[in-house]
Amino acid sequence: MGIATINPATGELLKTFEALTDAQIENSLSLAQQAFEQYRHLPYEQKANWMQNAANILETDAEKFAKLMTLEMGKPLTSAIAEAKKSASVCRYYAENAAQFLAPVPAETDASQSYVRYEPMGIILAVMPWNFPFWQVLRFAAPALMAGNVGLLKHASNVPQCALAIAEIFTEAGFPEGVFQTLLIGSDKVAQVISDDRVKAGTLTGSEPAGMSFASLAGKHIKKTVLELGGSDPFIVLESADLEAAVESAVTARMLNNGQSCIAAKRFILAEAIADQFEQGLVEKFQALKIGDPMAADTDVGPLATPDILQDIDNQVKASVAKGAKVLIGGQPLAQPGNFYPPTILSDIPPGTPPYEEEFFGPVALMFRVSTLDEAIKLANSTVFGLGASAWTTDEAERDRLISELDAGAVFINGLVKSDPRLPFGGIKRSGYGRELSIQGIHEFVNIKTVWIQ
Repeated sequence: MGIATINPATGELLKTFEALTDAQIENSLSLAQQAFEQYRHLPYEQKANWMQNAANILETDAEKFAKLMTLEMGKPLTSAIAEAKKSASVCRYYAENAAQFLAPVPAETDASQSYVRYEPMGIILAVMPWNFPFWQVLRFAAPALMAGNVGLLKHASNVPQCALAIAEIFTEAGFPEGVFQTLLIGSDKVAQVISDDRVKAGTLTGSEPAGMSFASLAGKHIKKTVLELGGSDPFIVLESADLEAAVESAVTARMLNNGQSCIAAKRFILAEAIADQFEQGLVEKFQALKIGDPMAADTDVGPLATPDILQDIDNQVKASVAKGAKVLIGGQPLAQPGNFYPPTILSDIPPGTPPYEEEFFGPVALMFRVSTLDEAIKLANSTVFGLGASAWTTDEAERDRLISELDAGAVFINGLVKSDPRLPFGGIKRSGYGRELSIQGIHEFVNIKTVWIQ
């Protein structure tokens, strides 16, 4: 199936969409370039007013947008409402801070005057994923548009109605025509768009193969990219940790978005002294989770987004069990319509199995035991990924070592990894490069121009 809405809770095909023709893509590019030539010169105050309008729309119609997200990719409705409201927060954050973030920065040199000036680049292409269909887009669009750029969105093909709704939000908010456009195109057209001379840079959130392909395409044309890719985040629990708080957070950290999050805790690395207690507590919490209709307010875990994702997670679990891993709870798809996979915990995982090398993009928690802090850090870092890491300890020396030695773009102590507009977000190693959010995020897609006056 191409660009379509398929209800992941039932498998029902609800709506299909025609991909844009080459002529329509050209029209969108031309419109975006024309819009940029005017939009780039508008004052921050005007752009901020429109961005605040976008935030108001997201908040006022949060439930409407949430139902669209849940319908297309299956996240529980309560989580989807929270996503719409969080998307509003990033709009407000940049509306309020962009002028300060992009103000000229004076520098003392041999000139009578010298400073750094931030200028927009032009058209930015965003290739975005289905798992957070509003938040991922808005956290790109808010800083990009406030900086004076214009955006083209190529969204995942299973969330086309979300993609169109986001474009409508910017139009309703008052942004000029062409400043933000959704392109309903397949992945086969991304090369055509990113290679166009009018497109100046690109950002992608998605899988490692998608990021490699996108960066390669952009690199051929010497265009900057920001990549936020996969993760196999560790969740380290040491003997001094507040165990009750750690178990409670572990449930959210693993089950958020039905387990389909790059920054979800995936590998739970436990000190031997507390491992039995932690595992028992997590099993009890997982048993209490309600699986079912994601539109129901009391549902904790909905379906996975697509049948392929369901098949992938099932294959990974089966391969792990075949080599000796032990299933503490769950372990196989539910025998009912829809892409449902239950909360699952694997323990006693032997080396050489998928949990050591692959990202598990679904509601599966992977348990590992260690004897020392050195062993915990070594295991946490023994992955090709480096997005986030969560660690639980009340020992100051342990905390400082974890902060210093964990290879990740973010380290959270005694809390689950999350994105926040006030903090930069991104990874290292095969989790990508560049940063979104905060001041660092808005500086990714600007010309940092040096000015020197004698």
